[in-house]
Amino acid sequence: MSREQLAVERARRAFSTGRSKPLAYRIRQLNNLRRFLVERQSEIAEAAKKDLNRSEVGIQLFETLGLESEIQLVIKNLKKWAAPRAVEKNLVTLSDTLYIQPEPLGVVLVIGAWNYPWAVTLFPLIGAIAAGNAAVVKPSEVCVHTSKVMEELLNAYLDKELYPVVTGGVQETQELLKQRFDHIVYTGNSMVGRIVMEAAAKHLTPVTLELGGKSPCYIDKDCDIPLACRRVTWGKFTNCGQTCIAPDYVLCEASIQDRVIDEMKKCIKEFYTDDPKSFLDYGRIINERHFRRILAMTEDSTVAVGGESDHTECYIAPTILRDVKAGSKVMQEEIFGPLLPIVPVSGLEGAIDFINQGEKSLVIYVFSTDKKLINRLIEETSSGAVLANDCLVHYSVSSLPFGGVGNSGMGCYHGKFSFDQLSHLRSCMVRPLKNEGMNSMRYPPHTLGKLGWARFFLVQAPDLALMGRVGALAVLVAVAGFLINAYLL
Repeated sequence: MSREQLAVERARRAFSTGRSKPLAYRIRQLNNLRRFLVERQSEIAEAAKKDLNRSEVGIQLFETLGLESEIQLVIKNLKKWAAPRAVEKNLVTLSDTLYIQPEPLGVVLVIGAWNYPWAVTLFPLIGAIAAGNAAVVKPSEVCVHTSKVMEELLNAYLDKELYPVVTGGVQETQELLKQRFDHIVYTGNSMVGRIVMEAAAKHLTPVTLELGGKSPCYIDKDCDIPLACRRVTWGKFTNCGQTCIAPDYVLCEASIQDRVIDEMKKCIKEFYTDDPKSFLDYGRIINERHFRRILAMTEDSTVAVGGESDHTECYIAPTILRDVKAGSKVMQEEIFGPLLPIVPVSGLEGAIDFINQGEKSLVIYVFSTDKKLINRLIEETSSGAVLANDCLVHYSVSSLPFGGVGNSGMGCYHGKFSFDQLSHLRSCMVRPLKNEGMNSMRYPPHTLGKLGWARFFLVQAPDLALMGRVGALAVLVAVAGFLINAYLL
């Protein structure tokens, strides 16, 4: 039995004992996870520094702080989320008890990514624990040091049988995917996403795929261009552009292209100084393969800002490309690096046409003070999310589902959406063993009279919810009338 198979079997046996199901146990594990994030902050930061050249403040700001907030939200609301959920009745089910009972799925596989190795791995794990599941955690092997910290330290805080960490590369991931899971959450690129989905299909395992794509950003010529450029510059070059929801390219009218470039150039200097290479909060490309891939994208485009690189450090400066065409190399795949192409378009219509010619992205950004323009872009395009007048921050809002559509993924997580995604929402109906007269219309022989009654109860029946509100209002009016009369008397 392989190490991967053994981890899955142990997790399944541990789940079968039922110990992951009590809410008190789930909350205890979530508190332990929060304690890990606080107590082991130095080890987490040191690993992130070695893997991505991230500062300790940066790792807290963009990863662990959000995880702590998510855990706090889940613990606060878990009892309510896990409770039976009442549903609407009709005339046929008036005497029945109807509800939805969330229940754990079983054993979940979480396959993380390297760009935000803690956030994209532990956010789904929080949901899996909250929903009462066991979970096998597979961190990305690309972040060697972070993966090691996760393997060595996480199981010192969590139940090591229910939530094992399995490290390794492609071979180990393939071995894991041969096993049967009850749900798989994968974060990464669409090519590997297809492999994950194909493997899951053999066991009829549902999947949540958080992929990427080329997320567009439209800047309206009449908006506050300096402020828009400031926010786009931050969103693009954070983590050296290695963010799945980073603005991949900018769409704007040709008349404002030079101004956009100038404003972004100022912001790059403000954020990263004249020498980003030596600046503490400017990262590095994860490895040499991605370094070469990103540089190759610039070959047929004009560099307006930046362009410097150093292969010995996998360093690429914040770079802006101007007058980029749809057929340019940089427009053929997700960049996932510090290159920002600017594509001139005729205006909003041109931007919408350009966006709709490509695959559906994880997010669409738009900068404008015109609400009608924003609404039109929302109505005439499709994406995992839309964010107007800022970048990235929608990811931090737990009341919004985070997920893609089409080529950018399927399913979602965050807050209650994680809980529901990793639960089976079980339909429950409890009927009294009486009232058989009502049931006579379903029994043979099937007559037109019985059909008429069935139509009345199922199709023509009055709206019970509306009747309830009207009834409540009538009672309120009657009570008010009684009190007024009593006062007058």
